[in-house]
Amino acid sequence: MTEDLVRSGTLPEHAVRTALLALLAEHGTLTSTEAAAHLGQSSGLCSFHLRQLARHGLIEEAPALDGRARPWRLPRAEPGQSPEPSEEQSPDEFGELARGLEDESHRRWLARRSEAPAEWQQDEAFSTVVHLTPAELAAVGAEVRRILARYRGREADPAARPAGARPVAAVTRLFPLLEGD
Repeated sequence: MTEDLVRSGTLPEHAVRTALLALLAEHGTLTSTEAAAHLGQSSGLCSFHLRQLARHGLIEEAPALDGRARPWRLPRAEPGQSPEPSEEQSPDEFGELARGLEDESHRRWLARRSEAPAEWQQDEAFSTVVHLTPAELAAVGAEVRRILARYRGREADPAARPAGARPVAAVTRLFPLLEGD
């Protein structure tokens, strides 16, 4: 589904848009100012990308509480229609959308890597198969989140970012391999 939207040009690929969709799934509604605080980006940049996501039908405006703020949310279904992305959407469906956006961002990186400054032309993509119990799988996931949490404060506080820091996508997928995989 997601790859078809990306290929057709209906779904824009961009790391900020991926992050905005994840924030909306987590928080329900957000304004561009709130999104900017979470992502450490400008309100204007977040506003632009929120409008682009809305233009492609991936999000919609939510009712404003104070008349000035412009909150956004994942789309709700009209009565009698099947839901598009909404609260009723399964986590697996949103996960599929997020993974598709992550994959497209990575393909875009690979295609344009040579445009980056020399010191940024490498990445740390790797993969391995390990044998774990369900408890160990959960523990590995928690440890990866703990390591990345050391850097999360930099999203909301640009002053906490060291000179030369740039946004870096950190994608981890831990899943059991089924017989025959």
